[in-house]
Amino acid sequence: MRFSVLASGSTGNSFFIESKNSKVLVDAGLSGKQVEGLLAEVGEDAADLDAILITHEHKDHIKGVGVLARRYQLPVYANSKTWDELDGQLGKITDEQRMIMEVGEVVQFADLSVESYGTSHDAAEPMGFCFYEEEMKVSLTTDLGYVSQRIKETVKDSDAYVFESNHDVEMLRIGGYPWHLKRRILSDVGHLSNETAGEALSDILGGNGETVYLAHLSRENNMTELARLTVNNILQENGFNVGESVILADTSPVRPTPMKEIKRN
Repeated sequence: MRFSVLASGSTGNSFFIESKNSKVLVDAGLSGKQVEGLLAEVGEDAADLDAILITHEHKDHIKGVGVLARRYQLPVYANSKTWDELDGQLGKITDEQRMIMEVGEVVQFADLSVESYGTSHDAAEPMGFCFYEEEMKVSLTTDLGYVSQRIKETVKDSDAYVFESNHDVEMLRIGGYPWHLKRRILSDVGHLSNETAGEALSDILGGNGETVYLAHLSRENNMTELARLTVNNILQENGFNVGESVILADTSPVRPTPMKEIKRN
C-alpha cells in the first residue's frame, strides 16, 4: 500500500492511495489541472484512477471533482446527504458515475477495502475513511470538531494516520477572524486544534512506529513548526518516544508528500 497527501489546507485538499491493484483519490479540492499536476509529481497519472471518494461537500474538497470525473469517466462515491448538497456543484455527472457510500459502509476496490465513518463537522454528513490491504491500514481523519471514542476505536491500529491539526487556539483567539468564524472553528463541528489532536493521538497510537501526517493546518492560525512541536510535546508527556515509536510528518497546501509505502512482515 502506498499513499501521498497531495494537498492539505483550507485552499484545497486531496489524498491519493493505492494498493497492488487499485488507485483511489479522496477529494479534489483544487482545480482538475492542479490535481493532475500533483499526481504527476508523485509519479502517478489521473487516467489510472479507479474512483474518487468525497468526505463532504465543502469547496476545498470538491472543486476539481466534476472535471476529473468527466475527463476520466470516474465513479464518484459520497453518501446520500452529501449528494443532495452536491447537486449543481459538480457539473454534469451521469447516473452511472454517482455511487452511494453511506456512513459505516465498506466498499471494495479490487484488493483495497475502504471503510467510511462519520465525523463531526458543519456539513451534511461528513465522513472519514480507513483503507485496508491485507493486514495494512491507513486512516484519514480531517475536518472534525472533536474526536469521539467511536472514531478513536475505528482508526486505531493504523500503520499511518493523516490527522487534522488545524489551529493553535491562542493564535485563533487573537487573530483577525470575525468572532462568528472563530466560534465555528472552535466548536464541536469545526476543526481540531493542535492540542486536541495531540491528546486524541495519545489515546489512539500504539507506539509501534506509526507515521502521523499532521493535516489541514490553517495558514492564518497555525504554523507547521508549532503544530509539530505541540503534538510532539503532548505525545512525549504521554510516554511516546517521538522520532522512534511515533514519527510525525508534515503536509502542505501546495506540495504533495513523498509517496509513503506501508509494509507489514
